[in-house]
Amino acid sequence: MTIVTVVEEKGNLDMEVDGHVLVIGASGFDIKGRSHQELKYHADNPGKVRSCYGGVGRNIAENLARLDIPTVLLTAVGDDAAGDLILAHLASAGVNVSHALQLEAHRTGNFIAVLNEFGDLALAVSDFEIMAQLDADYIASHESLFAAAQFVMIDLNIEIATIDAIIQLCQKYQVPLCCDPTSPAHAQKIVDRIQHFYLLTPNASEIEVFCRIPVHKSNPDSVMQAVQYLVAQGVKVGIVTLGENGAAYATANERGMFDTPQVSVVDSTGAGDALSAGVIFGLVNQLDLGEALRLGMAAARLTLGSTESVLPDLSPDLLYEQLI
Repeated sequence: MTIVTVVEEKGNLDMEVDGHVLVIGASGFDIKGRSHQELKYHADNPGKVRSCYGGVGRNIAENLARLDIPTVLLTAVGDDAAGDLILAHLASAGVNVSHALQLEAHRTGNFIAVLNEFGDLALAVSDFEIMAQLDADYIASHESLFAAAQFVMIDLNIEIATIDAIIQLCQKYQVPLCCDPTSPAHAQKIVDRIQHFYLLTPNASEIEVFCRIPVHKSNPDSVMQAVQYLVAQGVKVGIVTLGENGAAYATANERGMFDTPQVSVVDSTGAGDALSAGVIFGLVNQLDLGEALRLGMAAARLTLGSTESVLPDLSPDLLYEQLI
């Protein structure tokens, strides 16, 4: 991995940490089909279909727990076999799911992804209607979890009123609020709220929602302009993920781009979630942003080589070995 960094005036990010990381977001199953050849729409495409645990918030929480970060997940699943499996798996990975909702008369979420022959996402359909049950009252009833948190990380499968309740509690307890925008459609929910976020990690299509300019992954100038726009709007740390083109980041005092070495992509699903978790892992351990982002890139690269949305044997040692 190579790094190109431009530093204007390096400073700290005004952060003191203590306690757990609180993750709020979707849990479900990913059903993924990868074509053996170039995708043909309106036709049957021979390939492989498999399922695994998924959901952006769930993925980030599991990644953090496997990296030995105390993690609490607020999520919602159905009172069904799928919900039982998800909660049991998270608990076995070390995630605290004692506050999760398991609801009768609601179905556990699902995400259906169609991957091209290179393992990249071609299209997807997500069904996380159950996440509407994580409403503002539910968030308020867990205020103590915010008071003890060192970071709060959300995905945007939640309602706008829920997001506003989270913002208010993070402000009350001065907890850095982080967000994976999840999709361009979901990113619209926080266009007028990005000034409240400490860390925002959109991909190239999601960041266009915020900056309203075309962003070309292969054009460093357009990428850097976009990520600096996030910071100009009040985000403390902006990171835009660019797939095979690496990532760009910016703060008020620092900006740069990371290349990523060639990697054989088995499945791109979950790589962005791994990056977010790796960055938070670095920041929790009080590393500087550049080192934290290197760890995030390493986590993403490991995940790209796995059929699972979260690498089952992820650990701090494995992460640092990947850096070497």
